[in-house]
Amino acid sequence: MSLLNLLRYKTKKILFTTPSHAGKFFIFHKIYQWYKMDISEVDAYNPQDALLLSEKRASEIYGVKYTKFLTNGSTCGVIAAILASKAKRVLIWDKAHPCHKNGAKLAGCEIFEYSSEYDESLGVYKPINEVLLNKYLSDYMPDVVVITSPTYEGFVVDIEKIMDVCNKHSVKLIVDEAHGALYPFSDKLPTSAVKFAHYTIQSLHKTAGGINPTALLHSNDNDPTESLKMINTTSPSYVMLASIEANINFLNSAKGRRYIANLIDNIKELNIPLLNDDPTKIILKKDNLTGFELSQILFDEFGIEDEKSNDKTVLLLCGVGTTKKMLNKLKNVLSKLGF
Repeated sequence: MSLLNLLRYKTKKILFTTPSHAGKFFIFHKIYQWYKMDISEVDAYNPQDALLLSEKRASEIYGVKYTKFLTNGSTCGVIAAILASKAKRVLIWDKAHPCHKNGAKLAGCEIFEYSSEYDESLGVYKPINEVLLNKYLSDYMPDVVVITSPTYEGFVVDIEKIMDVCNKHSVKLIVDEAHGALYPFSDKLPTSAVKFAHYTIQSLHKTAGGINPTALLHSNDNDPTESLKMINTTSPSYVMLASIEANINFLNSAKGRRYIANLIDNIKELNIPLLNDDPTKIILKKDNLTGFELSQILFDEFGIEDEKSNDKTVLLLCGVGTTKKMLNKLKNVLSKLGF
């Protein structure tokens, strides 16, 4: 039985268990369906087997050894990957998300940091390339390296070349692919790291339409289950876990793949230069405006809120949930602003 079907089943047992609302008492009625499906690991439901089966199906979809569902974001996935890798010496990006260093600290690793190219014209950092990585691995001799690809702004590594360098140095590769959850489901997007890296972490909630903060940890190395037990709650939300199953089912379906393809086609109709590697992360640059000024104009005059801005550019994130109507409005606004 899948997790989704398990939650659709309404037990006739009288539950003197956690959660105490027993699927009948709703403090906030507008999300009463959530309460009705909010279960615990008791004999009336016994959802553990359904979860393991769902994760197994997911690993087959992604073509990896293990896939684990996460309800504490990519943060816990990165930390668990470092723990599962049995790392002693870890190389991380000096501008990475704090969880990279925190994971290395929790694992008791010796930490080394690398720098990457800064693009002055866009005001963003690029991911590490294979030439720089080869140098850093030679200099520091870590046993694990953690990279971020795509970057927040949609720049990606050549994952096959990066993997070749890691193999040459016998180094395990962990890829923080939090912003690349759509990549395995479209050949119009950059190549995902899932089938190459030892561990890949993806955030479903960032671009794939998932509930915040659902995510995935993929492993082609060790089983990360025990590592996750060290940092996860023993009272998971099966509603959130089931939503992950539904999310993956959608992405992998003909409907989901068609949705992603249409999204990319609709973004291309904006007719603006692609300044990065990922069309779903729109970078806007206007020569006579700073990124901060452009962001303010978009917000104040047109009701458009961006994800991030800097002195040079504005970043707009698109994903499952970004409609053609939204993009048509953006196209009209950009036309008015002279893009």
